[in-house]
Amino acid sequence: MSKKILVVGEIRDGEFRNVSFEAIAAAKQMSNGGEIVGALLGESVSDNATEMIYFGADRVVTVESDKLKHYTPEGYSQALHAIVEQENPDGILIGHTSIGRDLSPKIASRLKSGLVSDVVSLEVAEDEVIFTRPIYSGKAFEKVVVNEGVTFATLRPNNIPALDKDDSRSGTVDSLDVEIKDLQTIIKEVVKNTASGVDLSEASVIVAGGRGMKGEENFKILDELAEVLGGAVGASRGACDAEYCDYALQIGQTGKVVTPDLYIAVGLSGAIQHVAGMSNSKVIVAINKDPEAEIFQIADYGIVGDLFDILPKLTEEFKKVLV
Repeated sequence: MSKKILVVGEIRDGEFRNVSFEAIAAAKQMSNGGEIVGALLGESVSDNATEMIYFGADRVVTVESDKLKHYTPEGYSQALHAIVEQENPDGILIGHTSIGRDLSPKIASRLKSGLVSDVVSLEVAEDEVIFTRPIYSGKAFEKVVVNEGVTFATLRPNNIPALDKDDSRSGTVDSLDVEIKDLQTIIKEVVKNTASGVDLSEASVIVAGGRGMKGEENFKILDELAEVLGGAVGASRGACDAEYCDYALQIGQTGKVVTPDLYIAVGLSGAIQHVAGMSNSKVIVAINKDPEAEIFQIADYGIVGDLFDILPKLTEEFKKVLV
C-alpha cells in the first residue's frame, strides 16, 4: 500500500543540510510509490523549495515568518504541527541534527505517536518498515518496527545515500499561513566562534585530534590536511578540555556523532567515550606513537610514529595527488 511521507528539510545559512536529501531517499523507500511531501520552515525559504523537488520530493509546503528566522522550539513546533495537520502523512522523517533531536519529540508528543531516533538504515519488508538504530553507545544495533500510528523517525546524517539531483523534475510549492505566537524564546543575534567550512556532522572526511596534539597552535596542521582533503576538523573531549579547540568540534558520547567515509584519528588514545561518536566511520586511519593505543583496535589502517613528522608528509603527498 502506498504511503504519504512528510520530509522536514533543514536549511542553514541559506543552504540545505545534506541529510534533508538523504531523508527524501529514505522516504522513497518507505512510501511504496506514494507521495513525498517536503516541509520547509523559516523566514524566507520558498526560493529553496524546488531543491527538494529536484532531489525527489513531489511537492513542498512552506511556512514563512520573521519569527522563524532562527530556530526556536515553540515557533518551529507550531509551524510543523500545522503542516502535519494539513497533510495527515503516514510517516515523518527529519534529520538527527541538533534541530531534529529537539523538534521531533515535541511533534511526536502532540501526535501521541512514537519516535524512532538516530536511524542509520531502513528496509521495507512487504508493508513493514524496519529501522536500524545503534544502542549502548554504538556497541549494538536494534531493529524497530512501528506497528500503528504515524511512522516518525530521525535519520543520522551520512548513512542513507541521497538520490541523484534531477533538475528536470517539477512539482508544486504551496505556502501555508500559520500564526506563530506565544514564543517563550526570542533569538536576537547568533554569534559563531567556530571556523567556517565543511559541516562536521555531514563531512565525508574528518581529521580529528586528541591530547597528543599538545597545544592549540598545533591544530593548524590538522586544518591543513582537512583543507586538502575537503574535510572537517574534529577533536576529542580531552583536546577540548585542554582548550586546544572549541567544544563545537567535540566528537564522542557527549559531543557529535559522525559517520564519515574517512576518519583520520591523530594523537587519539581511543577512549570509549570518543569511539562511541565515530566507530561507524567507513574507513578509520589512526596515527599514534603508542603501538598499544586502543584506537588501533578499531582502525582499518594504523601508522605508528610521531604525528608531527607524519602529518606534514601526508599533507604534501595528498597535495600532489589532489591539488
